[in-house]
Amino acid sequence: MGSTDVFDRPGGVNRSQLADALAAELARYHESTEKSKAIYDSSNHLFGHVPMTWMNKWAGGYPVVATKARGNRVETVDGKTLIDFALGDTGAMAGHSPSATAEALQHRYVELGGATMMLPIEDAAWVGQELARRFGLPLWSFTLSGTDSNRWVLRVARLVTGNQKILAFAYGYHGTVDETFVVMGVDGEAAARPGNVGPPVPLSDTTRVAEFNDLALVERALKHGDIAAIITEPALTNIGIVLPEPGFLEGLRVLADKYGALLVIDETHTISAGAGGMTRERDLKPDIVTIGKSLGGGIPAGAYGLSQEIADQVALHREADLVDVGGVGGTLSGNALSVAAMRATLEKVLTEEAFKHMIECAVIFEAGVRDVIEKHKVDWSVNRLGARVEYRFCNPAPRNGSESAAASDADLDDYLHLFMINRGIMMTPFHNMALMCPETSLSDVDLHTKLFDEAVNRIV
Repeated sequence: MGSTDVFDRPGGVNRSQLADALAAELARYHESTEKSKAIYDSSNHLFGHVPMTWMNKWAGGYPVVATKARGNRVETVDGKTLIDFALGDTGAMAGHSPSATAEALQHRYVELGGATMMLPIEDAAWVGQELARRFGLPLWSFTLSGTDSNRWVLRVARLVTGNQKILAFAYGYHGTVDETFVVMGVDGEAAARPGNVGPPVPLSDTTRVAEFNDLALVERALKHGDIAAIITEPALTNIGIVLPEPGFLEGLRVLADKYGALLVIDETHTISAGAGGMTRERDLKPDIVTIGKSLGGGIPAGAYGLSQEIADQVALHREADLVDVGGVGGTLSGNALSVAAMRATLEKVLTEEAFKHMIECAVIFEAGVRDVIEKHKVDWSVNRLGARVEYRFCNPAPRNGSESAAASDADLDDYLHLFMINRGIMMTPFHNMALMCPETSLSDVDLHTKLFDEAVNRIV
């Protein structure tokens, strides 16, 4: 246990020791990832030296370069094998290349042939029926991502309500949908989230904003009478897990009905709550559900589900071009390869039984983190959403997106991520989130608890 007489901020962390520990972990990372660094440096024709610029979010100045992945293990060019708790930030929640999905893809693409024929395959009907069973909405359409799903259902909401604005929550996340990159601005007006790249119009033109867990702010926004839809995750996830307080989600349904807005629930991350996401676990009654990432076992896939009432209202608008250039859909949406992947993943991988195991692992992960926090008396907190766990550098846990953003600590983030990856564990780069997959073992969870204890001990 180190000295505890140097504190630059509350929370129980010795900032001097943290600075030394971070420098040591950074040096260790650089020494052990020389091949990854060489590939990064030589990738001169990649914007930002990476396939997608957000890959520069990984701590250490550059990401490791992967060679193989299976289950919850990732191998790198530097000869490391990492236990993966990031799991593609939900995109690999089924684990990397689950055998059932891999076999279905082989059968579809190689044996049957045809990845994108602009024609349905029989698996599509099965997937639609299964999503209806899990989420309770009867009619489904396929996309390639959660972003696609959210962007298109907002068009549907504007069509059927005749209203133009949407209501989103500060620091909520719905992919790269322009209207949803929002924070609370001056006098409660919607403002672009800091860092938003080239927003096309002022966010106040398209969006009203409220804080998660604040029904009074929701109603204040709805009273303007111009909201087509409330769009929300049933728990915030991409700013750290922010759980709904009792009555909040039910209150959204009541207020949406009162003011003639649709309620859109984005389950892209919150499907970690169970096979039917929080929609089923909390018996929510959305008009529309959107989902992406996890459905295809790593193959790009997404979907959105509509109530029969909403579908009937859409049908009344004969001017809406749903079969050509109406702005809803894409040539690769619902392609045969994605649909085959979705069926295999839902039918044989992300099953009810698999979720029981994943959630059991997450419960133990959460308990281990909480024990370490209490042992070292750091003023941190931990939240769990089914198979997803997150620890935050504040206590109590944040109750909305703005509080969660204010709790960020770049040095602590980098230190913990580097400490873990240097010892064979990969956490989600954007925040301190761990996700369980069907291949996650209790020994993997125990190793994280042991390392987390060691990491915290060095900075208090």
